[in-house]
Amino acid sequence: MTRLLMVMAILLSATVFAQPGGQDSTKVFKKKVLEAPEVDFLMSYYTQDGENAAVSGGLGTEKLNNITPTIVVSVPLNEDDVLTIDGEVSAYTSASSSNINPFDGSQPADPFVESTGASSGDTWLNATATYSHSSDDRNRIWSAKLSVSNEFDYFSFGFGGGYTWLFNEKNTELSLHGNIYLDTWYPVYPYELRPGNFSNSSAYNPVFTPFTNDKRNSYSAGFVLSQILSKRLQGSLAADYILQKGLLSTPFQRVYFKDFNPVYVDNFRLADDVERLPDSRYKVAFGGRLHYYINQVFVARFFYRYYFDEWGIESQTVNLELPVKISGSFTLYPSYRYYSQTAADYFAPYAAHSSDEQYYTSDYDLSGFSANQFGFGVSYTDIFTKFHISRFGLKSVDLKYYRYSRNINFNANLIEFGCKFIMD
Repeated sequence: MTRLLMVMAILLSATVFAQPGGQDSTKVFKKKVLEAPEVDFLMSYYTQDGENAAVSGGLGTEKLNNITPTIVVSVPLNEDDVLTIDGEVSAYTSASSSNINPFDGSQPADPFVESTGASSGDTWLNATATYSHSSDDRNRIWSAKLSVSNEFDYFSFGFGGGYTWLFNEKNTELSLHGNIYLDTWYPVYPYELRPGNFSNSSAYNPVFTPFTNDKRNSYSAGFVLSQILSKRLQGSLAADYILQKGLLSTPFQRVYFKDFNPVYVDNFRLADDVERLPDSRYKVAFGGRLHYYINQVFVARFFYRYYFDEWGIESQTVNLELPVKISGSFTLYPSYRYYSQTAADYFAPYAAHSSDEQYYTSDYDLSGFSANQFGFGVSYTDIFTKFHISRFGLKSVDLKYYRYSRNINFNANLIEFGCKFIMD
């Protein structure tokens, strides 16, 4: 699932000062959109486990550990313009992807045993630069961004932008955004399907042919309409459209056919083919948020989203959060999220596809399932930035934990930590 980025702006009104002197002595001073440079240090740790690994055709361990340090630096260039640089590193070890080549470990090959070879881990790198400009009256904000990502099997270059209007005395806000991502795959296939491997086995006759297209382009557009409905209630509506073209299959995800005789090496079944999916897919999502201020202690936040795509998946997401302000500096964040989706038209479990099908996948991310996520967090805010590191004062610290569980024997845990510093 392609994650979607929305640009939100902090709105500050202009202040007018009258100067003594002649009739032309009035001068207008603008307060900066961002008063001083800000630095966010973020860190997340993610772990998961399951038994339906797509790398081994829908059967096998899904153990994965991932740590992601991120730094975000926002710099005011003048009263109206802000430059934000976002650098992110994601380092993971994966029992599932290690079985791209299950035969390079010290134990017999098995879909439920992690191989120790080179494919057992990797690092994803991303850098994003965003430039935003606000009008003098702070009722118009436009932004532009560039991004670059790289991993062992793909490279991505992206660009996009957005425009925001505020009107109705800043009670109404409309934002439009669009992005384009141009990706290049470096296809990595399962070990047994590479040239020269197992080719001398008369019993093993896969239907595999390499992909001829190594490009994947994604185009997205959307809007957000926010409205202050009353002193206590704020709401928003959002919609997004994504179109993807090119190689949308994952080259190293195996598929097994029910009408093929299985061929095993150790305890590992050799692939009959890899995942094959259409080279086009559109995605549509729309939903809304409501934030209700109950009192000085409680705020209720509600979110709903409906999604459908060209491959037959429909999903619904409901999220509830109840921030509890326990003091002037500390806030607690209990939350609950429910998600459900139908299966893609091309999904079938392990060894359930037929070889005469045009498209097929055993990736359980494309299966039908429901999921529950429980979360809890705590936030500390110091508007006076009393704690300092050199010239930077600590503004806030956040710590959150999420427990995610699907009804198909898949569980995950996520810990997020972040702190924001402001230069004096």
